[in-house]
Amino acid sequence: MSCNTENLEMANLTITLDEDVLRKARIRALEQGKSVNAILAEYLTSYADRGTAQVDATRTLLRLSRKSTSARGGRRWTREELHER
Repeated sequence: MSCNTENLEMANLTITLDEDVLRKARIRALEQGKSVNAILAEYLTSYADRGTAQVDATRTLLRLSRKSTSARGGRRWTREELHER
């Protein structure tokens, strides 16, 4: 995932965390060729968008399930048929 910063108003965020956690995060970020700031920006962007994506996915699944009901010729499965072993 990439954070597109073109034409966006950027805000600063100050967080407080354990020095050891920050040191480890810096090491991991460097191993990935990124900064801690970039890692946090990517994570927060994903976190903020996650709710919207889940709602969209649920709507899509419901729409598709309605279509598939009509495509199976009105066949209704019983619970026993669905769980036959």
